[in-house]
Amino acid sequence: MNLDNIEPFSFKYLIETKQILSILEYDKIEKLAQALSNIAKNNGRLFIIGVGGSAATASHAVNDFRKICNIEAYAPTDNVAELTAITNDEGWQWTFCHWLRRSHISKNDALLVFSVGGGDYKKNISTNIINAIDLAIAHNTKVFGIVGKGDGYTARYSDICIIIPPLYEERITFHTEGISGIILHLLVSHPVLQVNKTKWEISK
Repeated sequence: MNLDNIEPFSFKYLIETKQILSILEYDKIEKLAQALSNIAKNNGRLFIIGVGGSAATASHAVNDFRKICNIEAYAPTDNVAELTAITNDEGWQWTFCHWLRRSHISKNDALLVFSVGGGDYKKNISTNIINAIDLAIAHNTKVFGIVGKGDGYTARYSDICIIIPPLYEERITFHTEGISGIILHLLVSHPVLQVNKTKWEISK
């Protein structure tokens, strides 16, 4: 469908979202749900990282995985004092890496990355995500990603990575961050992960 002449913009944006959702690799989402379930069964922890809007998604994800799925989850961006202390003393590129090291990340845990590009050394973008992935790999920690580009660091080095198809490059950030929220809620409501009902479902 040619969307160039479609008005109003709201209709065009929703059509774009529908098209992206229609070609998501649901089989990879199923694999991610099962992998996260295995982490929970082994009493592993889930460390969730993201920058910018993805940091907000990481915080939201921590809440949902803990409350709905009984998974011990943490996001370094939730503690602004520690985050800025590491940034001040070690440099922004090491914020997640040092936090994960001090959390004694191990092979029983998992690192989940929310990101639009997934990190790019050459362009000096999201280097703190790149360093966190390298640390996780060094500790035999599973690495999972939900990103908007297939050529970024997260997509290349994750054990499982959900790539939100960048059909509309001019709005890649908006679609990636928006659809990341949909995938998050798919995961926490998945039968292999959800343990506790949410308020409105209980209130029926």
